[in-house]
Amino acid sequence: MIGSIDAGRQRRSSAHACGWHQIATLPANCRQSPLPRGGRVQGDARGCELAYKMVAERDNAKYSFDRESRLLIVAKAKVWVSEGWQVVITDQDGKAYAPPEFDQLSAA
Repeated sequence: MIGSIDAGRQRRSSAHACGWHQIATLPANCRQSPLPRGGRVQGDARGCELAYKMVAERDNAKYSFDRESRLLIVAKAKVWVSEGWQVVITDQDGKAYAPPEFDQLSAA
């Protein structure tokens, strides 16, 4: 009985060593154009400006994020506020929203 278990282990280990367990992968063809190299992408590839901008400040640090989706920018802003950052969201018309107004922005 012990001999048959050892033989099975040897077959599995030799199969692995021979490459029988390799996974075949194929390149995806999503018909997407590659991103431009060497620069930051603003908006989408067609050059549109993003609709919402979030600025978060704390101590001597300042971060800025641009998003087209107001729901995503509000969610991100709420997380940063919960971490103690001062956050302001600006929409495409230039109107600024403070944290108490984030729910109003997400309901719009």
